[in-house]
Amino acid sequence: MASDKPKVLFLMGPTASGKTDLAMAMRQHLPVELISVDSALVYKGLDIGSAKPSVDELALAPHRLLDICDPATPYSAAEFREDALREIRDIHQAGAIPLLVGGTMMYFKALLEGMADMPAADAAVRAEIEAEASVHGWPYVHEQLRLVDPQMAAAIHPNHSQRLSRALEVYRSSGKTMTQLRAEQSQYHLNQDYDVRQVALLPRDRSVLHARIEQRFDLMLDNGFIEEVQGLMARGDLNPDLPAIRAVGYRQVWEYLAGQCSREEMRDKGIAATRQLAKRQITWLRGWQNANFVYIDSEDGKIRKKVSMADELLNFFR
Repeated sequence: MASDKPKVLFLMGPTASGKTDLAMAMRQHLPVELISVDSALVYKGLDIGSAKPSVDELALAPHRLLDICDPATPYSAAEFREDALREIRDIHQAGAIPLLVGGTMMYFKALLEGMADMPAADAAVRAEIEAEASVHGWPYVHEQLRLVDPQMAAAIHPNHSQRLSRALEVYRSSGKTMTQLRAEQSQYHLNQDYDVRQVALLPRDRSVLHARIEQRFDLMLDNGFIEEVQGLMARGDLNPDLPAIRAVGYRQVWEYLAGQCSREEMRDKGIAATRQLAKRQITWLRGWQNANFVYIDSEDGKIRKKVSMADELLNFFR
């Protein structure tokens, strides 16, 4: 149905599904400007392991919200929402259409539905929680969270230290649980101001996607992924608990360089973790409301040619 509202386009999909190539191809046909929706691409210096577009690719199709944050500084979904809304307004003012492309579904959700106003980080409370974890273990912290916020505790694995710490920190610093705060979140929805058109790429044959993931991870290793992580380690101010270093692939290479596994084990773990990420992304997308699904066909073991797929989407995005 036609709308008088300005358009905002979403191109979503699991890792290695060809989203970036497709978005760049579509830029040749539509007056769009690209906004990256990726929790690893926001960080400076995370280039090879995040499959960040090359310098030549960015010259042809610039992406906004790349390299905007130092890896020592965590970047949140709330910050993404604020930044993305600013870029959307700026692109419209320039007479173009924003095309948001990526696979970080929490970022898409935050942009669409808004975010609860969470209290600022409290270093003292965080240190207190980490001290408890060092004595009793993270399952103990998980139980403390369950006592005050059972709904949030049920959604967090007992060993997911970062999410556990933040959820309990929110309660101890504000007196309200994350569940309460999210229930009170802004009712603003992106559809109020924009004609949001959403496309999600999904694989027909997941084995094709798995093959692409393996090939891409090996290519990253060949192109200097290990050396990239060595450079990050050499800074001295980064650690494996930071969101940037916990990114898929980076965590496994970091463990290898720290002597915690062999190179072969690192490769296998990195590929397995990337496949698990793709599985989670596909699960998100299958339950996503108002998405138009485009199924990825295999063609001699490769993703269908990007130009032919771009042609199929043009009428929908126009």
